[in-house]
Amino acid sequence: MDAGRGMLVTGWVMLAAGLLSVVASLGALRLNYGTADVRGGSMAPTYRLGDDVLYARVDGDGDEVRRGDVVLFSAPDRYPGGGLVVQRVIGVGGDRIVCCEGEGSARRLTVNGRAFEEPYVKDGDANGPFPQRYDVRVPQGRLFLLGDHRLNSRDSRFFADDHGGTVPVEAVRGRVTEDRLGVVLLAGATLFGLLLAIAGLICALAGRTRRHRPAEFDTELWPAHF
Repeated sequence: MDAGRGMLVTGWVMLAAGLLSVVASLGALRLNYGTADVRGGSMAPTYRLGDDVLYARVDGDGDEVRRGDVVLFSAPDRYPGGGLVVQRVIGVGGDRIVCCEGEGSARRLTVNGRAFEEPYVKDGDANGPFPQRYDVRVPQGRLFLLGDHRLNSRDSRFFADDHGGTVPVEAVRGRVTEDRLGVVLLAGATLFGLLLAIAGLICALAGRTRRHRPAEFDTELWPAHF
């Protein structure tokens, strides 16, 4: 195989591998992660109006959602408009949620009979001005959800007549994450694939040019005729 043809073949292989890497890594990013902007104040001070959040997509498997997670879920019957709602998981299937012990800012929820420490709630108040006590046994396959700003959150407390205010695990679309390693690795794979594709294209063009370059006329191979 001549040098020009070798460069051409190598270039096409590099180009194809690079494009495949770009498509695969972008597909993995879209399949596993998403971003959303916070459109209300119910999760302050953790997430404020206008904040962008990164979330890992979940497929409705209860094992992927744990107590304390901040999740995005869909509940169009409760929140018209079709957008995703951001709230925190307080109870999972089988948990008993009782509100509240203590008074004022010292009030605490109990989960399965134990005080549930929530350092993220605004002003340290576990229930805001919500006047009612509640005692909810979370059905299997469902979640009890609250906002971190209990004074300004229309959450499970307001839908007690519907399975104790809980939502099905299948409604969850993603879990907010601060771990960006996976995103960085996939973005790096995308960049690497792009660079490889560019290098392959350059190599292929160079090989094509070399193959089609006219042969130089060598006068030493031809006898002189007088």
